[in-house]
Amino acid sequence: MPAYIIVDIDVTDPATYDEYKKLTPGSLVPFDGKFIVRGGETEILEGNWQPNRIVVLEFPTVEKAKAWWSSPEYETAKGIRQKASNTNMIVVDGFEG
Repeated sequence: MPAYIIVDIDVTDPATYDEYKKLTPGSLVPFDGKFIVRGGETEILEGNWQPNRIVVLEFPTVEKAKAWWSSPEYETAKGIRQKASNTNMIVVDGFEG
């Protein structure tokens, strides 16, 4: 069953965050992850949520998503992101249609 990591990122240091954006795509490859959404424009349709930068990643399973997040391949990029932004991140099961 596919899984998704959904992220709302408030970038506080854009120059440093640019380094993160360069490192992250390669870290996804060993876990069969891919970007579905990467910082596109948002529009509020309901509610009070004021999202910042939205990113959605897709993985084949929750296990692979969590393995990526805690992997050595992502460790350097994650540290850069944590220094350059404030982040809310969740993992959620998808469904097979």
